Amino acid sequence: MKIAIIGAGNLGLSIAKGLISSKIVETLFLTKRNYKNLVKWNDFQNITITNDNKKAIINSEIIIFTVQPNQFESILEDIKDVLTTKHLLISAITGFKINRIESVIGPNHFIIRSMPNTAISVRKSMTCMTSNLLGFEKINIATKIFNALGKCIIIEEEHMQAATVICASGIAFWMRLIRANTQGGVQLGFDADKALEMSIYTALGAASLLKDKKTHPEKEIDKVTTPKGCTISGLNEMEHQGLSSSIIKGIVKSFEKINQISSQS
Repeated sequence: MKIAIIGAGNLGLSIAKGLISSKIVETLFLTKRNYKNLVKWNDFQNITITNDNKKAIINSEIIIFTVQPNQFESILEDIKDVLTTKHLLISAITGFKINRIESVIGPNHFIIRSMPNTAISVRKSMTCMTSNLLGFEKINIATKIFNALGKCIIIEEEHMQAATVICASGIAFWMRLIRANTQGGVQLGFDADKALEMSIYTALGAASLLKDKKTHPEKEIDKVTTPKGCTISGLNEMEHQGLSSSIIKGIVKSFEKINQISSQS
């Protein structure tokens, strides 16, 4: 695959790292206005860094956009004359709907809207995708890319804002939970590095149980809670302090904010 990533910031570089480790990319262009801080990427074979978006697009088949939402429309205006009907366009830009992309470059393009998260750099992203009518013809190509970088699912575009909260913002939510678990371990007497390692692998184990056994969280909780035991005592105290409620409220607040941002853009 000949791929260009337009806007090699945090997310763009995370995708690039995943593409390199998955070995599914033939050539890769990385673009950024100030591209000098990408110089280390010259050490990789078949990777070109540039601030010339048009050059990257002309030499690629698949274009992944990871620029800021307020930059995207002007970039589309600038590069639309070098886009062909053979290009597959994949947007990973928050709140930028497909019909808005089509309003700039026209409807006769393969357009896919995706929402990966930063775990894509270690090939563990949960990526949600949707497309325009033409884009659906090539959704299998995008699926191949993102399944090589984690797991992807296809959803309706109306749910993309919610998917952004659950999957992209969700990375930060889970990091905060792991940090809290680590802090608890430190208070119980563990060194911070050991407490963090214990928390990481416990979280990984919990997720793996649900993924591999396809069970419900409460079923797995029942297996480690005994009458009058320490686990149920801890769980009940967390719930008394509003654990589940605060997480749900945070998710809803994040969803309200992303809708507000989208309406203003």
